[in-house]
Amino acid sequence: MTHTIHHFINGKIAEGTGQSFSPVYDPSTRTEIAKVAHAAPDDVENAVASAKAAYESWSNWTPLNRARVMYRFKALLEEDAQSIAELISKEHGKVIDDAMGEVTRCLEVVEFACGAPHLLKGDVTENVGTRVDSHSLRQPLGVVAGITPFNFPLMVPGWMFPVALVCGNTFILKPSEKDPSASLRIAELLKQAGLPDGVFNVIQGDKTAVDALIKHPDVHAISFVGSTPIASYIYTTGAAHGKRVQALGGAKNHMVIMPDADIEQASQALMGAAYGAAGERCMAISVAVAVTDAVADKLVASLKDKIAQLNVGPYSDPDSQMGPLISEAHRDNVVRYIEMGVEEGAELVVDGRQHKIDSVDHQNGYFLGASLFDRVSERMTIHSEEIFGPVLCIVRARNYSEAVGIINRHKYGNGTSIFTRDGDTARAFGNEIQVGMVGINVPIPVPMAFHSFGGWKQSLFGDHHIHGSEGVRFYTKLKTITSRWPTGQRLDPDFVMPTMK
Repeated sequence: MTHTIHHFINGKIAEGTGQSFSPVYDPSTRTEIAKVAHAAPDDVENAVASAKAAYESWSNWTPLNRARVMYRFKALLEEDAQSIAELISKEHGKVIDDAMGEVTRCLEVVEFACGAPHLLKGDVTENVGTRVDSHSLRQPLGVVAGITPFNFPLMVPGWMFPVALVCGNTFILKPSEKDPSASLRIAELLKQAGLPDGVFNVIQGDKTAVDALIKHPDVHAISFVGSTPIASYIYTTGAAHGKRVQALGGAKNHMVIMPDADIEQASQALMGAAYGAAGERCMAISVAVAVTDAVADKLVASLKDKIAQLNVGPYSDPDSQMGPLISEAHRDNVVRYIEMGVEEGAELVVDGRQHKIDSVDHQNGYFLGASLFDRVSERMTIHSEEIFGPVLCIVRARNYSEAVGIINRHKYGNGTSIFTRDGDTARAFGNEIQVGMVGINVPIPVPMAFHSFGGWKQSLFGDHHIHGSEGVRFYTKLKTITSRWPTGQRLDPDFVMPTMK
């Protein structure tokens, strides 16, 4: 018998008033393992009211004491890392090692957030004018919310709530309904760490919950990670309702392989970057731009051999390197893209649709093998759209300039990489490429927590990237105070624009 996953409001599990539910599956078996309650507008109202009531006290905690809660949360998360990784794998399908990597990435942002006393320091200038001083403060916004995707049910919330909380805000998380359990584990551990009730809340559900959050007058900021159409919707709707919004959208990440690159190193990097987590990463490399036909021929041959050795299977098998996709609908959508690539004239070198799972217990899972296309052109749909699955496209370029043009013309600008041994080429690429995150001989250039994550073009809506110093700026508002204290000197009225003489 399956259990029901509820909300977390004001420090405790809340069943809510919503009457709709959706199933939560183990993607490796297609077995329903739980159902998740969908919030009604009243449930969102209760969560916002709880967060608003908790804000006055929490925002007045010292940054040091807020950081101490985060220190305790970090220790609890480290202790619970293995069980959380297993929980993620069971609902998402990714292999345990990959889930453990997600936990580590979340921990890194928590570690960054523990530096709140330093991160929130302002600036002071003495004597900006005669006996006049100015100083700046960063103060919290109030109630803020995060809306997160299925592919990283712990890491992506971890990009948001640690920074938001240590800055003095209260937080409402709306996770994906496909793998919601990690959100409740976060809430439980934060409560154990000493976070006051109401400071962190979880609302489960679908678009009803999202719309209620982004339109609520007491929610002051929205962070979102997901597809570009929804990112655009959340940005425009949230901004129209007076909110600060950072909405990270889709991606089509390219890796350029230059003629001087180590082809074996590049193909090895591509295997993990393209097929890790079944390609369900916003930073997955989905296009390899091979400069010259000779490089492309060697790269395809190397990848073909490696794909033949790729172990696709359930997370419960320690030998598995790639698990299933999140759902039947998503797997079918990836298959549709493969069919479209064939129809548009790309060369399907390896067909992941043919992959079979040996385990009888997992033959109904949402598995798909790795696919490899060669001779893909810019006009093809498999190059222009985000597939979000284990499909790698090879685009052939005649030279470096053509490769850069292919990337810079693309509507997305999330991440990119180049493999080369030439310093001039690498430096030029870093400067010329119109993409937010760039790797030089690094296949997945995800910034560390003390830097900030975010793309360009249709991969980001809003002015702020996420976590790092940009995250602190997003979750605070700047106040500048200019002061002069009486000295007994008589001042005459001044009717002109004030200046500091």
